[in-house]
Amino acid sequence: MADYDVFNGDADGICSLLQLRFAEPRNATLVTGVKREIDLLKRVEAAAGDRITVLDISLDKNRDALNQALDIGAEVFYVDHHFAGAVPASSRLKSLINEAPDVCTSVLINHYLRGAYREWAVVGTYGDNLKHTAAGLIKNLQVTAEQASLLENLGIYINYNGYGSNIAELHFAPDQLYRLLSQYQSPFDFVSDNPQQFEKLEQGYQQDLEAAQSTVSLTVTDAVAAFVLPDEPWARRVSGVYSNQLANDNPDRGHAVLTEKANGNYLVSVRAPLNNKKGAAALCMQFPSGGGREAAAGINDLPVELLAKFLDQFKQAFSH
Repeated sequence: MADYDVFNGDADGICSLLQLRFAEPRNATLVTGVKREIDLLKRVEAAAGDRITVLDISLDKNRDALNQALDIGAEVFYVDHHFAGAVPASSRLKSLINEAPDVCTSVLINHYLRGAYREWAVVGTYGDNLKHTAAGLIKNLQVTAEQASLLENLGIYINYNGYGSNIAELHFAPDQLYRLLSQYQSPFDFVSDNPQQFEKLEQGYQQDLEAAQSTVSLTVTDAVAAFVLPDEPWARRVSGVYSNQLANDNPDRGHAVLTEKANGNYLVSVRAPLNNKKGAAALCMQFPSGGGREAAAGINDLPVELLAKFLDQFKQAFSH
């Protein structure tokens, strides 16, 4: 019998697993990758009796591998908030799926563990840009405004670290970062014990964000705005957090950040208006390699010939 922990390499995936393993320690093989690599379950060669935990990756995008694992006799615990589609009926599958726009996997695990490691849930929730939800979780913690800001920044930096076309473009490999963080049941202890690692993330984030803010827009109206970033590692690292910042700064506007790819196509991050968190997943799922959730979604490889169609659909999605 083998154990596997399969998780998204962003803040939500990492912080979900941190909470779960502090509560239920397990010497599991870690299976993760860059944030956009979500079909992770196919990497697990499951056998009967194996225990597989899957966190923060779409069930719909992992359906075949999930069915295969269940058919072979593995036990699966699946927790996620992205589009799932039909959940397989199996006595070997336990799932916590909630696609509500104000929920993330860290929140679902926090509820499951009855708030046992709420500080890390707050970090993961801020990382997923759910500021209002995170503020609700913080009310149950005895923290100062300065400490709350630190939890928010840590979440943003961990999330930022997950973006890139491959592990080499990241400041830390997600499994490496998870192992480092897993030594600390409190995020405050991690920050105080590891100032160099925290500073590495912070400086990388600030430098990349500065570069993104100097790029030109494709289109800007009261309802929508779209920006293009170049085919550069810094641009791929910052695309998601830049999308979040745009959404926070203009909560009534829909946003798209398109990053040029070496093959001539685009990597796309979409954020629905924060004041009406609907439509991002439906928009992106109209295109090959698109998916996500109501509030935030993306397209991994938008063909350049579909750019005009995407911009038209983007404007239609958020202009009403």
